[in-house]
Parts: sequence; C-alpha cells; structure tokens
Amino acid sequence: MTRGFRLPDRTYLPAIFERLAIAEQDELEILAGWPSPTMEPETWRPLERAYRTLVADMGGCEIRELPGPASVESTSLGRYFFVYVYLAALAEARRFHRERGIPDDISWATLSDLGRNLVRDRLLFGSGGLRTSSWLTLHFRGSIYELGRLQFNRMRVRAARVANAFREGDHALGIHIPENGRLSPEACDDSFARARSFFARHFPETPTRVGICTSWLLDPQLADYLAPDSNVLRFQRRFTSIGEGYDGDADILRFVFHRIAPDIDELPQRTTLERAIVAHLRAGKHWRNRTGWLEL
Repeated sequence: MTRGFRLPDRTYLPAIFERLAIAEQDELEILAGWPSPTMEPETWRPLERAYRTLVADMGGCEIRELPGPASVESTSLGRYFFVYVYLAALAEARRFHRERGIPDDISWATLSDLGRNLVRDRLLFGSGGLRTSSWLTLHFRGSIYELGRLQFNRMRVRAARVANAFREGDHALGIHIPENGRLSPEACDDSFARARSFFARHFPETPTRVGICTSWLLDPQLADYLAPDSNVLRFQRRFTSIGEGYDGDADILRFVFHRIAPDIDELPQRTTLERAIVAHLRAGKHWRNRTGWLEL
C-alpha cells in the first residue's frame, strides 16, 4: 500500500541531494522551506494531493500535470513545492525500480534529472525553484530511463504520429536528448543498443520496436547552416520525418540559450549552432519542433 505524503528523514538528505545532482544553492533553499505536518492544513493538503496524484499512477506512461500549491508564492516552499512532492515520492520510485530489477546506476542517473531541471530553472528565471511539474512525472513514476547519452520513455503511438510503419496505440519509446554533452554517433549507438536490451529485459510485457523523437534538433532547416558531418545532422538522419511539426522558437531559446523571450541581439554566438539560430531568427524565420521515428 502506498504511504501518505512523507518527506525523507533529514539525516539522509546530504546523500539524497548528491544522488539527485541537486546543487548546494538549491539545497539551502529547499531546506529553508522544508514542510512540516504541523504547518497549516491549507499548506500541507496541496502537497498531499499532488503526491497522491503522482504515485497513484506508478508505472504510467503519460506525462501528468500535478495539482500545484493553493497560491503562487515567492517563498522557498512555494517555489520548491514540486521538489518536495518528488522527494516524498522518491521511496516509491526507487521501490518500483527495484521491483523491475532496474540497476542502481540507471535508477539514480535517471532520477538525477531533477537536479538538471533545477539548474535550468535558475538560469531561466534568475532564482531557484521548479516552476512546472509535468516532465519529471515520468522519472518519478518509472516511465523514463537514462541509458547513456539519451533518455527513453515508454509510450503509446498517438493518432498524430501514425505512419505506415506502425499503428495508433502501438507501444513505442520516446527519445529525449538531455543537456549533458556531445551528441556523438558513437554515444547514440551505445544508447540505442542499451535501450533495446533494457526494455526487453525489464518491461517484457510491452515489446517495442519503434522509437519516436520530437525536437527542434530534427528541424531540417538546420542543414542550411551546419556541416553535413555535424553531430546534429547525423542524429537527424537516423529518423524518418512525420508531419510538419510546430513552432519551436521558444524551445530552442530555452534549451540552447536558457532564455525566455530574449533580445536577439543579446544572445551569445560562441558556436556554429548558436550563430545559426541567431541568423535564422534575425532573417525573420522560425524554427520548428519536428517528429521522426526509427526502428530500434
């Protein structure tokens, strides 16, 4: 039976923070706002509600939107509300991993995406916190796993992604590219090989042969700026494109520059990719998030 909302014992927090790649500055703010069951019910109940929403669907494949705090606060408790929910769910996530036989190194590498998201939020907003809940619901419900350079989540094909190679409702793996290094062909080959054996071993009930990726990295317009042997274009060529995609300007600014609605003239242009993005936007053009699929 799932326990109620309960945070880890503070004695174990240094080790937990290290495992989850939570930076010292975030640690201090998390501890400053640490919730207690003795606080006002109107503050405690939303934490319980969000926690129960999360763990009630352990093993679920769809991204979930968790209910948030009763009001938007500028306090540490308000800004780190969802961090406390994930810390409370850590024991359930780890138990799910153990029951599935997930190796410890993969379990912690996956869950440490929490720390990376905290770093990104601080860069984006200029202060600590976790403003959105949905992405990490995959991690703390046992749906997504980091296998080397890439992350893979269990999913089902939706109508908008149906192609001749697969059908609506088929099991598939979503493919994601964390911000943690070069996207070399060798690293990607290793991740795909690991994914094939990992999901066959740990989730045999949902056999999967298709991987699907939606990203600005699959925008064919990048070929107008990057060398044919660039890692980005090599990654693109692995996929068969589906549909026309949707506007990707916000995502590319968020993930490459860690900015929201910036002044284009203030963006750095240190790399070929950064210069390409800026030149494209200055020309009045827009980037697209595109979807592609491949055989695993």
